[in-house]
Amino acid sequence: MSWTWFHKLASPPHAYRILGSLAPWFGWASLALILLATWWGLVKAPADYQQGDGFRILYVHAPSAWMSMFAYVVMAIAAGVGLIWRIKLAHAAAAACAPIGASFTFLALATGSIWGKPMWGTWWVWDARLTSELLLLFLYLGYMALRASFDDPQRADRASAVLALVGVINVPIIHYSVDWWTTLHQPASVTKFDKPSIQLAMLIPLFIMIAGFQLYFGWAVSRRLRGEILRRERNANWLREAS
Repeated sequence: MSWTWFHKLASPPHAYRILGSLAPWFGWASLALILLATWWGLVKAPADYQQGDGFRILYVHAPSAWMSMFAYVVMAIAAGVGLIWRIKLAHAAAAACAPIGASFTFLALATGSIWGKPMWGTWWVWDARLTSELLLLFLYLGYMALRASFDDPQRADRASAVLALVGVINVPIIHYSVDWWTTLHQPASVTKFDKPSIQLAMLIPLFIMIAGFQLYFGWAVSRRLRGEILRRERNANWLREAS
């Protein structure tokens, strides 16, 4: 089996063309799924027997929290690939993921606070899940600040990659914090080994929204990575020829 197609992914011109082709598909598919999930979650799904209609913020909060961790893992993997195999495009992919992941993390924290005020009586508590999620936001911001502090792109790539790899240990802490410690945050209700403790009528739009958010992530990363390629390859011959 030839792995030529795989090695081509590390080529900036090839990746730039592929990303340009994939971005519209990701964008339109994510828009369709997010609109469907929004209608289903706000209109068709029944109200929760305890929280009433207040539970509907779950359709933004839970996918945002999931994507905050997913984006960080993708960023850390890309940073690790760039650090170990010295693939510049991998570092560019990690840099493209960071602001998107930070946005998802901020949205998860904001929607969690909005939900927490009527349910817990406070906007914020130093709960294990909330605190580790806040730390994730600081890791994203630290990664971006560290990159910006270097004038040399190669040094910025290496230093930020180390930070991304060290910070990845926080991801399982976020996920398992509700099991390891006594917290106000509710335990897992979807990712359970036996069965989810949520009605199917509520669960289906949640999965659709998660899929929509993941496709949005693909669209946003594609657009930002193309921008990173343009910035890094601005003096390359292939780019001058393409323009």
